[in-house]
Amino acid sequence: MIKNIISIFFFICLLNGTLSAQNPSYPYGISFKKVFMDYQSQNGGSLTDFNSYHHGFEIGIHKTLSEKLNLVIPVKAGVVRSHQQGPERDYLNCFHKTVYGIDGQLQYQFYNSSSNLVPYVMGGLGAVLEDEGDFNLQVPLGAGLNFKVKDNAYINWQSEYRYGLSENRTNLQHAIGFVYLFGGKNAEMDKANMQDDDIDITDSDGDGLEDDIDLCPQIAGPADLKGCPDRDEDGVPDYRDDCPSLAGLSMFKGCPDTDEDGVSDNDDECPNVPGLKDNKGCPEGQNQGNIKSGDINTTPIVGANGNLDSDGDGIPNAEDKCPNEKGFKSNNGCPEMDGKDSDGDGISDSKDRCPNLKGVASAGGCPDKDGDGVADFDDKCPSSAGPATFDGCPDTDGDGIADNRDKCPSTPGGVGTNGCPEISQSDLTILETAMRAVVFDTGKGSIKPSSYAILNQIGQIMNKYPNYNLIIEGHTDNVGSSVNNQLLSERRSQACYKYLKDQAGIDSSRMSHTGYGESRPISTNDNINGRALNRRVTFNLVPR
Repeated sequence: MIKNIISIFFFICLLNGTLSAQNPSYPYGISFKKVFMDYQSQNGGSLTDFNSYHHGFEIGIHKTLSEKLNLVIPVKAGVVRSHQQGPERDYLNCFHKTVYGIDGQLQYQFYNSSSNLVPYVMGGLGAVLEDEGDFNLQVPLGAGLNFKVKDNAYINWQSEYRYGLSENRTNLQHAIGFVYLFGGKNAEMDKANMQDDDIDITDSDGDGLEDDIDLCPQIAGPADLKGCPDRDEDGVPDYRDDCPSLAGLSMFKGCPDTDEDGVSDNDDECPNVPGLKDNKGCPEGQNQGNIKSGDINTTPIVGANGNLDSDGDGIPNAEDKCPNEKGFKSNNGCPEMDGKDSDGDGISDSKDRCPNLKGVASAGGCPDKDGDGVADFDDKCPSSAGPATFDGCPDTDGDGIADNRDKCPSTPGGVGTNGCPEISQSDLTILETAMRAVVFDTGKGSIKPSSYAILNQIGQIMNKYPNYNLIIEGHTDNVGSSVNNQLLSERRSQACYKYLKDQAGIDSSRMSHTGYGESRPISTNDNINGRALNRRVTFNLVPR
């Protein structure tokens, strides 16, 4: 029975130590204690016979295994009343002997960095040598209390029940003394929750660059961009990127040039049609405001001689009397008339782009269901009228981005945010800060009250950008089992979702939550700082 209890005790200590979040500040220690040894009460004597307690001395070496688990190697010596009974060595004859011992002990601490009292339980295995008697093994089980004097110094009390594996060796021991820790940093780690705030103070955003050389010390970013983020991964840091959510070219300050006409999309009034720089990216004689509904083909073609040829018939616009209709050089760029009208739409086949389908003149003889002058087979929005510049799609909010590409078609926005209002830098900073500022009870999914303020700010941001949804993602380090980590990450992301829904009043249809456990680390799990970065909940706004 005793052996089973001992096995269970060691298993619990080791399990709790494994699941502990992180190491405390000081990895090593040494202790000095006065020991009171009671061999007589457990071997026929009285527990209240304090005069029979004898004295000893102990020196211990301490090694911190985790925040709550310590390994202690105590060496002790003392004089005890003989536990042997018989005609020559009777208990009442007060025969004494000297004992020497060395233990291996595990201490499980109920550690709280903000408390001055640290209780613990302990267990282990000890070897005892007697100056007159046999070598024997003992199993110590007990409890103790550390009284904090300084961050690394404690007054200690400990009591042990020592089960003897040899006959008549079971005893009690009580000790009081001093524990001194060393080998760590002289800075106290986050008193509220070491699990979530153990990043080196000189690297605030944890991206591997110290604050004094980090151009963005509060937001993590790659070293090659001097610590600044690059959301679209185009090599242009967000603070210099005019289109931070859309990959582009550095020559255009991070914005793309869809039509490759040398004018970036955010400055191009005709972003889908190659044009001239001095005409704001639109073809010669055209711009977004004056493209007529009857234009057949607004995609200019540049000939071998560099001249603009809108209809691609090999005759430059300057010489083409029908620049938007393919024709013949012998007819000055206009199609020849033959009078035939196969589909009976009143447009001769020579001018009809769809000679076998009844259409309208404004669409070159092709069907045009929405009447916008763009033939249905060219029209990306055949049921909604829009200019040819946007392939027949409307631009409801007038932001220069066609509705079929605009993720916020009713609200003006920029090219870099796909037509949605751009999120301000201050709001992005709040979302980035929340990844570190939202903290939880250790090993649980419950949010600490200190996190409510930053979550309320996220709720205000959601109300400020009604065309955006929020994706909440939970992540952990790799300490503990992967199954437990997965469940923990899901509980934490769900807790944030529930708070924003119940307390901040955000519509649940605008939010989603998920957990990835330890599967998506952003740093190494081989050290404290890396594991701290991997334990996070992220808040990402995306256009609806």
